[in-house]
Amino acid sequence: MEQFFLTVFELFTGLGVLGIALGLMIEIIPSEIVLGYGGYLIARGEVGFFSAALAGVVGGTLAQLFLYWAGSYGGRPFLEKYGKYIFIHPKHLDLSEKWFQNYGPIVIFTARFIPVVRHAISIPAGIAKMRFLPFLLYTIAAVIPWTILFLFIGFQLGENWREIKQVAQPLIVPMMILLILGAITYFVFDRKRG
Repeated sequence: MEQFFLTVFELFTGLGVLGIALGLMIEIIPSEIVLGYGGYLIARGEVGFFSAALAGVVGGTLAQLFLYWAGSYGGRPFLEKYGKYIFIHPKHLDLSEKWFQNYGPIVIFTARFIPVVRHAISIPAGIAKMRFLPFLLYTIAAVIPWTILFLFIGFQLGENWREIKQVAQPLIVPMMILLILGAITYFVFDRKRG
């Protein structure tokens, strides 16, 4: 399996900016690694920052749109049957459905920064028939900082871009805590208004 991932990754890395978009769209390789390599390409002068960021946002957004549509048109039975081919298992569906039911659309933004949940949260949004435009806007709003952060870290690491997960981990945990606190604050004020 590892050899398969390496083969796919090598294919993507040879495509430059297009490889960044495809790598994020297909989601076989974690986005941190794809974007870290994109940052390395920026550092080498092989791609520009803006084009890499645009490719990252487009690829990351399209990946979530495919999952949203799968949830919207296929529903849970379809995903339970075929989700394993895109590394989504019933436990991921359970967790993301629970998050979406408990916290509503704001979780679309917040969950993008939480491992495991970040990929699967689009599915219950589709199943619940969340309106498309808010889904798209929340998704893009989350994909932009995620893309910029990992491109920047990859750029800073240069030749050592493979260490991106270890370097990013101390940044992701505080980011998750801040986002969760922000979401809780939003819910508290939203309930007081309602």
